[in-house]
Amino acid sequence: MANAAPLLFGGGAPLDAGRNFLDGQRIFGAHKTVRGLFAGIIAGSAIGLAESPVDSHLLLGGFLIALGTVLGDLLGAFFKRRVGIEPGNPLPVVDQLDFVFGGLILGQLVFPLSWWSVLVVVLVTPPIHLGTNYGAYLLGIKRTRW
Repeated sequence: MANAAPLLFGGGAPLDAGRNFLDGQRIFGAHKTVRGLFAGIIAGSAIGLAESPVDSHLLLGGFLIALGTVLGDLLGAFFKRRVGIEPGNPLPVVDQLDFVFGGLILGQLVFPLSWWSVLVVVLVTPPIHLGTNYGAYLLGIKRTRW
C-alpha cells in the first residue's frame, strides 16, 4: 500500500520544489510529490494499524515499513536522476526493488527477517510489481506500463 498510494493519491507540489542537485539535474523529479510521500506513509501506517490487533508490533512496524518504502522509492528516483533517466522512464530492477529494500531495512527494526524470507520477498516482488503496474496502465491510472 505504501508504494501504491502515491500513485493513487499523489500529485501536486513536487517534493524537491523543482530544485536541482549539484549535477544540475532535478533532485527527485516532478513525479515525487509531497502529497504522494504522505499518502504512502499514511496508507502503509493505516494497514499496520488495522492489523495491530493481531500483533501490537504492527502499529510501529507498519509505520516503519511504510516510511522505509517511500524513502527507498525516493532513493531510487534520486539515483535515476543522477544517471540521467527522466522521471517516468524505466530502470529495471531498481524500479522493482528500491521500495522493497527501504521497507525491509526499516522493517527489520521491529520484524527481523531471515535471509530466506528476504530472498523470497526480493524474488516475488518484481513480477507482482510489473503486473500491478501493467494493470494500472490498462485501467488508465498510469501513463506507462512499467
